[in-house]
Amino acid sequence: MAPTDQDDTAPPPPPGRWARRADLALRVAGGTVAVVAAVLTAILELLLSAVRVGGHLIGVSVLVAIAANIALSWFAHDTVGRRWAVVLPATPWFVIMSVAAVRTAEGDLLLAAENWVGLAMIVAGAMTFAVMGFRQILAPPPPSAPPPPSAPAAPR
Repeated sequence: MAPTDQDDTAPPPPPGRWARRADLALRVAGGTVAVVAAVLTAILELLLSAVRVGGHLIGVSVLVAIAANIALSWFAHDTVGRRWAVVLPATPWFVIMSVAAVRTAEGDLLLAAENWVGLAMIVAGAMTFAVMGFRQILAPPPPSAPPPPSAPAAPR
């Protein structure tokens, strides 16, 4: 008996298999975007912490830190779909801010001690991540789909 085309092919995957894989890939991509965006916004905030107008420091990086960290927390939670997702952008942001606050062996320092904006930026950014994480953890679970209506019971 000659083999047919059907003998050579594997059975098709269940219909939900690819949808689950695509959903997982999108969640991983969303988490990756949140981490990269946190790195970029942390660097931007560090650059803006030394902005002066008329010789005086202005706190524009504090406002950027608050707005960006709210957006990053929301984005991570929305794309990853888990309550712990706020950790994804918060971790690289904290690491970069910690490294920026430590003097190197050469004496370089990104956040100078006499820069009140840098300290305010770190406190405001950390508090923003803390509040967003707290809100996401305490939020009630999303409503689940109602159960399908059951058939009426047969009379006895």
